[in-house]
Amino acid sequence: MKELQRLFSSQISLDRNQSLGKFGSNQYNIYYVHKGSLKISVSNDGEEQIIRFGYQHDFVVFLDAFLLGESSIFSIQALKKTTLSVIQREDFDLYIQRSLENLMTWNKILEGLVVQQLEREMDLLIASPYERFKRVLKRSPKLFQEIPHKHIANYLRMTPETLSRLKKLDFNQEK
Repeated sequence: MKELQRLFSSQISLDRNQSLGKFGSNQYNIYYVHKGSLKISVSNDGEEQIIRFGYQHDFVVFLDAFLLGESSIFSIQALKKTTLSVIQREDFDLYIQRSLENLMTWNKILEGLVVQQLEREMDLLIASPYERFKRVLKRSPKLFQEIPHKHIANYLRMTPETLSRLKKLDFNQEK
């Protein structure tokens, strides 16, 4: 990580609800979250569907734009005041070309993103809202501390009221 910190070219702050980039943006940078939280979403028939969150110590990237060099289908927006460091794409390309160790660091980051995407796909395949909730709670308990529940409900593809009932049910089962 210390080697990557040398690549931080600038730091930006986003206010609550401010966008890092909207659907169709051509952003190829990598962002490191120092504090705050973000939601990454797509538009599905005009409705926002949250597919991922980013919070302290996470890397976020418009992955499709970064990998394919095309406009992104994603939107990234701050959920609360957020501070990010920026790694420029060109600097990162030079970094991974410098050594096998640097390339392996990038592979680890990509592996983490792929595993997160696989977990997300599994979440979507589970029909039971309660089972989706339990899976995400077990995998990411910090999520429930960092992210407003209405956004977690969107991520889980349920209403905020359903999420509230499931949390109460889960709490009562623990007693």
